Amino acid sequence: MSHVITCPSGLTGRVRGMKVREERILADRKLAKSGGQVDELLGACWEETLDAGPYDFGDKGIDWGAVLQGDRFYALLQVRALTYGPEYAFALGCQNDGCRARFEWELDLGELPVRRLGDESRAAFTAGNRFETTLPDAGVRVWFRLFTGADERRLPQLRRSAGDRILSAMLGWRVLEVEGVPEKDKRRFLEDLSLRDADFLVDEFDRVDCGVDTAIEVECPECFTVQEVELPFDRGFFLPGKARTARRRDRSSSSLG
Repeated sequence: MSHVITCPSGLTGRVRGMKVREERILADRKLAKSGGQVDELLGACWEETLDAGPYDFGDKGIDWGAVLQGDRFYALLQVRALTYGPEYAFALGCQNDGCRARFEWELDLGELPVRRLGDESRAAFTAGNRFETTLPDAGVRVWFRLFTGADERRLPQLRRSAGDRILSAMLGWRVLEVEGVPEKDKRRFLEDLSLRDADFLVDEFDRVDCGVDTAIEVECPECFTVQEVELPFDRGFFLPGKARTARRRDRSSSSLG
């Protein structure tokens, strides 16, 4: 069964749920290491492009490396919902030191807030993926870009090589130009940024981007502490059957006892 979806940028197409043969993509360690699983999975489940949105694919098929990160994640959520339904349950632990209970939380993926790509952002993206802002403390203009699938594939390597300098590495990767700063001095400039400017810049990235808000509030059923967590996104997100089997086994064991 397939379904027509419209991604946050306006990219529209027909997608289907996963089939048994897609499990090999999720089990492929080489693909996981290279960051290519998402491209392969989307390529398998995306059946037809009805509107290319801000992208120019020409006469070729959709190039997932050129697609914005927010569109890719939205499409993955739809594939997952078509495969198993919109309900998603995951385990987590209470962050209250006096509780530390383990519990399961369930949500409807269709209720996650979606940020659409605005007209100005679409124009800037199609004109070369170049956005401009002015830092409040430094008082200089900065030009940056939005992340695409090609960037997403390189993120694991960036995190490994950056070590404890992940913030400056991420800023350096997204910032294209700083007013009055030569390219060779850009990294030093970014490392000398005030944290206020760094936070402002990250907020600007989010303001002009599109995607799905994955920060959710959960309440511990034991102590009622409310905490904010990020939606877990791992192999279990696409293969929840094993988790369900484990839960059934646990319930069965409890009933026998």
